[in-house]
Parts: sequence; C-alpha cells; structure tokens
Amino acid sequence: MNLNLMKMIKTQNLTSLYPKLIKSLLVLPVMLAVQTVQADGMDSVKMFYEKTQAVRANFHQTVTDRQGRKVQEVHGTMQLKRPNKFRWDYNKPYEQQIISDGKQVWLYDTELAQVTVRDTTKALGSSPAALLAGGKAIEESFTLTNTDNKDSLDWVSAQPKNKESGFEKILLGFKDNQIQEMTLLDSFGHHTKIVFTNVEVNPSLNEKSFLFKVPKGVDVVGE
Repeated sequence: MNLNLMKMIKTQNLTSLYPKLIKSLLVLPVMLAVQTVQADGMDSVKMFYEKTQAVRANFHQTVTDRQGRKVQEVHGTMQLKRPNKFRWDYNKPYEQQIISDGKQVWLYDTELAQVTVRDTTKALGSSPAALLAGGKAIEESFTLTNTDNKDSLDWVSAQPKNKESGFEKILLGFKDNQIQEMTLLDSFGHHTKIVFTNVEVNPSLNEKSFLFKVPKGVDVVGE
C-alpha cells in the first residue's frame, strides 16, 4: 500500500503501519513555528501565515527508502482553508482522501473500504497538515532554522520538539512567500518529497469541499 502524507492521524485504528505509511504522513506532529529571524526562509514562513488564508494546488509525491529506492509515487490535488480545513485527494493507484472540516478529520481508504475519523484537536496536533492549514501561533512544536537556498527556493528546517513525532526533520521550500515543496524525513528512514504545482493563492473555495459523507457500505472506525 501507499506511504502517502499520513503519519498524520495517530493510526492506532489502522490495520498496519508499513507499508500503510500513506496513512501516517499527513497528520503527524509537524506544525511550524513562526519566529522573528533575519533570514529569507523565516520571512517567507511568516508571510505565508500572514497573507495566505486559502490554497489550491496539484502535488506530486515521491517516497524513497533508506537505501534511496523509490517505494511510492503518486499525484493528487490539495485544498486548504484556515483554520484547519483541508482536503487531500490521492489519485490511483493509491486512491485515498484526507478531509478536515475544522472539527473532524476523515481518512478514507478506498481499497480497504474504510474511513478513520478523529477529532481535529487530537488528529492534527503539530502536523504537516496543521502546518499548512493551521494558524501562526505554533512555535511550541518546532524549532525552525534557515537552511541554504537551493533550486531558487527559500528553505526552512523544522525540527520537532516532540521526540515521538515520527519525524526527524521537515523542510519547507518557498518562492515569493508561497509553499512550493515539502520534504519529510521520518523515523523509518523514508524520505518523502512533495512538489506543489499550479498553486493558487487565496482562491474562492467551496465549503462543501471540506465536508465528508461516508459512502454506502464503508466501515467507519475512530472516536
């Protein structure tokens, strides 16, 4: 199965950890701290939170293992609206959805015909999803440092303060104060690279996009 963005939800209700890591990367502890630092990357983080209330984009995600071998490649679409509303749609062959209405998070696995649902406050924490869709008062969860600019992007490294976050490091790449790439190194040695394209800043998004209706015949697990 897929290694998607989903270390996000604490997956005690999911059937396996690997290769179901797709269910764990999107909502694992990963919220960025906004700090006042004299550097381009940190300035980009600050401006991203201050000026961006909604985003719509396509994404291309690749995951490689500790030996550098590709173990997953998937495309999809992402929408977010602050505070804490988001939708990630993963295309085939790893078709899944992660949707938050700001109160609950649903993880729909079409292959398993199963939905995992959790309260947003418990599911997000300091996660990659919360990093993008959350607010700017997040300095408690990460230590941020600037890193060398590359590929014409301003980069920031986020070091989780929670040792059990599941991540060793998260890197965020910005251009013109907008997110362009995310790189996640998890505790299993997997390297996840997410490249965003066709990024729309502050588009008008339909609120129905952040609502989830359980399909007929699908099992629901969670709180």
